[in-house]
Amino acid sequence: MLKSLQNTLGQLSKRQTWLKLSGVFLATTLTLGGAATLINASDHDDGEVDVKGRNLNITDVYAFREKDQNPNASEDDLILMMNTNPRSLARQQYYFSTNARYEFHIDSVANKDAKVAGQPDLTLRFEFGPPNENQEQEVTVTTIRDGKTRVRKAVTTSLFDSSPNINNVKLGGERLTVFAGLREDPFFFDVEQFFRVRAGAAGIGPAVGFRSANEAVDFAAGYNVNTIAVRIPKKVLRGSTSADVFDVWTTISTPDASGNYVQVERLARPGINEGLVITNDFLNALNSVGPDFESAALAGEQPAADIAGPIVGEAKKTLLALGNSEERANALLGAFLPDVMRIDTSGPSGYANDLNAAGSPVRGRMLEDDVIDITLSVLSNGAITTDNVSYEGTPGNPAQGHQPLEHTFPYLALPN
Repeated sequence: MLKSLQNTLGQLSKRQTWLKLSGVFLATTLTLGGAATLINASDHDDGEVDVKGRNLNITDVYAFREKDQNPNASEDDLILMMNTNPRSLARQQYYFSTNARYEFHIDSVANKDAKVAGQPDLTLRFEFGPPNENQEQEVTVTTIRDGKTRVRKAVTTSLFDSSPNINNVKLGGERLTVFAGLREDPFFFDVEQFFRVRAGAAGIGPAVGFRSANEAVDFAAGYNVNTIAVRIPKKVLRGSTSADVFDVWTTISTPDASGNYVQVERLARPGINEGLVITNDFLNALNSVGPDFESAALAGEQPAADIAGPIVGEAKKTLLALGNSEERANALLGAFLPDVMRIDTSGPSGYANDLNAAGSPVRGRMLEDDVIDITLSVLSNGAITTDNVSYEGTPGNPAQGHQPLEHTFPYLALPN
């Protein structure tokens, strides 16, 4: 599939796809050159501001057919997952913000090649109350469709609960299964060595490659994240349509001084927000807009198209530094914008298991998908294929490896 993606991008570059982009952009996990705030792929920290705590940072988003994770599950259910609060230490309780709205946005689309509209048909909103004496938080679960809202209550799972609180939430005719609480961070990447590789590629350090599997270090190993996981029937996502393809993205919003909620975080595909953006103000700008803004910019609508200029320039400079031609750089940008996680449920889930005509991955993302290796290979046009880190880790190397995934919902490994 990597070769297929590279070939698709090669064909696209021949079309001279020069894009006028929005104030957001690219799906890769690399950041090259310049002095910048330390930004870790996937999206473990980006757009840092004084008032933005870690529990307002989305680390990763997953979307997959449950049957592909659990052969005993229904063929009609999907799993949506949002992880937040990166670098949560072992055996320490962390909480969801009581001042924020955590949201999944889902848009039904006609087919895998359809243009991204970035306008959700369905929004799933999660708001959290203060922790009780058992260190659990009450959760207000709201579904929003066609201007109509339905609200129910759930409860989080604390670090010290003997079993997870699996909430069966009925909202009108819609039934969801919800988990919220700490789980082991499933992301894996030798980010420390990546920065050395990056420096060498940028000419500000010795040229080095990634460490061998026996020496590679997974920076996320041993850490936890706060997870919101939802099991949702496909018929709920469809609404009145017969769609099998959906665009998914996540946001976090907090109230401003007037009490109006303002978006401070957004994530869909792995590594989009911080992919090739170095400037922190640009990252904050990316987090404040949605894929509908990107769609407007791609269509050349103002002011969205003009806002894109500096950000696209920074992204493209990085792509060119990686050795991509201008045409290929444009094709890469076009393949991953607007930033949504598209999932075509007609085939097996898995990042880059299938591509659309633009070269975009369209099968969601599974928990053990090696999105770093996929991205490295595509961005470098096959020159770099792996960081030598895997979910299971290399036997004899204590610096990588994660606990086995659970066999049932919410599937992520228990917290450290």
